[in-house]
Amino acid sequence: MTGTAAPFAADDYRARMERAARSAAEAGLAGLLVAPGPDLVWLTGYAPTAVTERLTLLVLAPGQDPVLVVPTLEAPDAGKAAGASALTLRDWTDGKDPYAATAALLDAGGRFGISDNAWAMHLLGLQKALPGTSYASLTEALPMLRAVKDTAELELLAAAGAAADATFEEIRKVPFGGRRESEVAADLAGLLRRFGHSQVDFTIVASGPNGANPHHEVGDRVIERGDMVVLDFGGLKDGYGSDTSRTVHVGEPTDEERRVHDLVRAAQEAGFRAVRPGVPCQEVDRAARAVIADAGYGEYFIHRTGHGIGVTTHEPPYMIEGEEQPLVPGMCFSVEPGVYLPGRFGVRIEDIVTVTEEGGRRLNDTTREMVIVD
Repeated sequence: MTGTAAPFAADDYRARMERAARSAAEAGLAGLLVAPGPDLVWLTGYAPTAVTERLTLLVLAPGQDPVLVVPTLEAPDAGKAAGASALTLRDWTDGKDPYAATAALLDAGGRFGISDNAWAMHLLGLQKALPGTSYASLTEALPMLRAVKDTAELELLAAAGAAADATFEEIRKVPFGGRRESEVAADLAGLLRRFGHSQVDFTIVASGPNGANPHHEVGDRVIERGDMVVLDFGGLKDGYGSDTSRTVHVGEPTDEERRVHDLVRAAQEAGFRAVRPGVPCQEVDRAARAVIADAGYGEYFIHRTGHGIGVTTHEPPYMIEGEEQPLVPGMCFSVEPGVYLPGRFGVRIEDIVTVTEEGGRRLNDTTREMVIVD
């Protein structure tokens, strides 16, 4: 996990921690326990250089000042974090019990939200120190904690999206035919970094029959003339995510390939048009899925329509049947329907979309028409 270069000050992090503590109370929790990872970066600006077996944990509770429990040898770095002045550091030295130090900050009979990525040894250590406590994952307890972005976050997400768009405009100029998927994937990674990404999370290049696997692992298959190629790539720029998909064709496509590509493009447009405040997340999925199902390809759309994005490239909310969370201005998520024909080819088109007061705004603007590459 990289630290964020976002222009946030201590007051921004203070406000986030206060909001998180209030949200915990509203959810009936005694507080939140946040381990190193995206939640800690978002709340404090602190990302340890290395995550080890030594306990680092942010304790947030209503009516209490935030406390970051850290190993003594890491306290100097923690003290340099952008949000450090908005919290109290409590360090512990090797040979001492970090769970006893943390237990003193907690309600002995409380129920706490805890980071999904907290180590099991740390959760078990807390339970042993405070047998009367219970825990729920943050995704279960507060799934919308980071979902609504402020103006500065939206600007960073837009910049990340623009960098991904610039990457696509360049990759479409390179040769595809006769090269391995892995070579094109390396080009994508290099371009993402060239346009400002500090972290590349994925570079899917799925050619021909490999395109029927939505999360194809890039391999050594040689891309051939006549292949449809699904490109899906993204990562972090200044601490915020990009994620976009376009499907290109090496040489002229067949009528069927054009028809399926146009179908997915229409489904993607329908999903985007469904975005507006107050609409349940599942309606975005339903709108996109209906277009594909009505054309007789419903069984070949095998994943959700979208996922949230922010300081990670996948996070709540999710555009999927059964998710009744209403859309709220400031939410950002992908709209990415696809059709996957086993053994033949696949098509996916993906934009990041943010909810506005009036509807939705795309953060990716490259063409959604069929692109022919060499």
